[in-house]
Amino acid sequence: MAIISNLDVMMAKRKKGLTELAGEVDITLANLSILKNNKAKAVRLSTLNAICKALQCQPGDILQYVEEEEGGEQDV
Repeated sequence: MAIISNLDVMMAKRKKGLTELAGEVDITLANLSILKNNKAKAVRLSTLNAICKALQCQPGDILQYVEEEEGGEQDV
């Protein structure tokens, strides 16, 4: 995946746990965990907005583009 989530890093910096953030953002604990663990295939802008508001950060603090290596994972 070329875009990775640094949500766990921002949560640690702000000293917020999954349960607390999920309550503030009004998202299920399972869905927030999926986003935190880089398993999400998409994120709604409204969700990203709520996360940024709760963590007092910018979207770029949470999402990062990383160049994929040649010969890595390929779509079948």
